[in-house]
Amino acid sequence: MKVRLTVVVVAVLLSACAAHKPRPVPPTQVPAGPAPAAETDRPQSERYRDSRDSGPAAPKVDIASLPEPVPIAEPRARYGNKSPYSVLGKTYTVMSDARHYVERGIASWYGNKFHGYMTSSLEPYDMYQFSAAHKTLPLPSFVRVTNLDNGKSVVVRVNDRGPFHENRLIDLSYAAAVRIGIWPKGTGLVEVRAIDPADRDAEPPADVVVSVPQGDPRIFLQLGAFADRGNAQRVLGRIQHAGIGRVSIVSTRIDGREIHRVRLGPLSSVEAADALVARIEKMGLGTPRVAIDK
Repeated sequence: MKVRLTVVVVAVLLSACAAHKPRPVPPTQVPAGPAPAAETDRPQSERYRDSRDSGPAAPKVDIASLPEPVPIAEPRARYGNKSPYSVLGKTYTVMSDARHYVERGIASWYGNKFHGYMTSSLEPYDMYQFSAAHKTLPLPSFVRVTNLDNGKSVVVRVNDRGPFHENRLIDLSYAAAVRIGIWPKGTGLVEVRAIDPADRDAEPPADVVVSVPQGDPRIFLQLGAFADRGNAQRVLGRIQHAGIGRVSIVSTRIDGREIHRVRLGPLSSVEAADALVARIEKMGLGTPRVAIDK
């Protein structure tokens, strides 16, 4: 399991989990009310009950029996939608509209360590609810997350920011991770597709296995997308010279323009992708983007 990084909360209240320490509560209940602003400056190491994240010590909730959220039109949350915002030296721009959003990448999950603490939208995090954290989707949003390995899917309500690991797309609640088979493995290859509450007819019924193309999903690292093929060739040459893996240029036309993507892979695992990201960054090529082919 990948430990979830959290936004350091300052006056803008962007924290993925606020700093107050809640009283013990039953698993399906969480304390209400905003955290005292004075505690948000405390170091992350002092902010939570536990030093490491985990699932429940003794599961008391039957995840299979829990209903998924019903997408409804909601106003934007007062907190957590500041744009742009910066975390760990990187700047993110919140999307103005979630409609038509679809992306594939690596999902992680977060659980007991954050249970009862505030999300970025200042709602208490409940690991037994179907929720998620995303870096740029508006808060709240509803998305369907599909595990590309087994076709299982879940509807989640995005009400938090993260994950701020270099190549993670979405952080699922414990319940959502269990529902689609990502827990206890820790990570999984997923498709995240926004749900428009005004177009519910396009949504499959809950608790279905979504049809996904046959074959195992493959992980690639995209090192850049260039209009000039010469620039793409230069990046490809640096990777070839470093001898760190199979690299190629994939060309496609977008809006009448030819785009040349430099991709490294396919890679054997999420762990292999993580290790290569660090090496590529040290080469001064920036942070590659995870791409999933199915």
